[in-house]
Amino acid sequence: MGGRARSIFQHRSTPPNHELIGSTEDLRLSLISDSPGLVEFSGAPAVIVSIHVGASVSVDCRRGGQRHRGTTIHGDLEIIPPNTPGIWELQSADTALVIGIKLQLFKSIVEQLGSNVEQLRITNRFQARDPQIEYIGWALKSEMESGCPSGRLFTDALATALAVRIVRNHSSLARPNRGPAAAIPARKLKLVLSYIEDNLGRDISLGEIAAEVGLSTSHFKALFRKSVGMPPHQYLIRRRVERAAAQLRRSTAPIGDIALENGFCHQSHLAMHVRRILGVTPQEVRDSC
Repeated sequence: MGGRARSIFQHRSTPPNHELIGSTEDLRLSLISDSPGLVEFSGAPAVIVSIHVGASVSVDCRRGGQRHRGTTIHGDLEIIPPNTPGIWELQSADTALVIGIKLQLFKSIVEQLGSNVEQLRITNRFQARDPQIEYIGWALKSEMESGCPSGRLFTDALATALAVRIVRNHSSLARPNRGPAAAIPARKLKLVLSYIEDNLGRDISLGEIAAEVGLSTSHFKALFRKSVGMPPHQYLIRRRVERAAAQLRRSTAPIGDIALENGFCHQSHLAMHVRRILGVTPQEVRDSC
């Protein structure tokens, strides 16, 4: 999840594939891709949230006096405090949804919470999981790609919810976590999500996915829903739709070919699920760009 988080605020001699999705008074949202290799970053005057999109990528990251090596999967996020330099080494091409959030929004929230702004320190996060931040990120992306039909009040509310979540769970002012542990341990859940992501284009069974973590099909189905918030089949279909939608926006390939590439039986099968999940047709997704 490396360089595209950096490039949202500064120019590089070889700029990445950078698609500005939208911006508000408080944040800026982009979809940024980087090629394999080394990426350096000198810091940015805002809080950066970077949510990994697509296939798994092996990353070696050094930032803020810390080092983290591992495989980042779809939905993993980095939180980068303001003015924090870093170096990322990417083993393969990398794409992320990158959100830059102005410090003024955090200061306003901390004051409303009755805390001392001077005590606020954003936590440096590597390959973390936070479903609420992930959901807010996808909601912002969907709203801005659609031209913000719900109006400024809605996007401002999402920006505020995102900043509150970071303050409450990823800062020096975070509250103790008393919630239940994830139903599937984090390491095993990462294996499951990575396996799904790497096999979106083929017909995989529930038993096949469950076998990756040594669970029975029925047990895995129940635990996955507790961990992710939806059944495995629904998650798989949603990821196929999201990847197909991304290809529709960036490719002129026939819609039928994109359907088959993403595990759908035919174009009509893709269209049914795109309309159900995104509320539009595949052609409307393509025309929106």
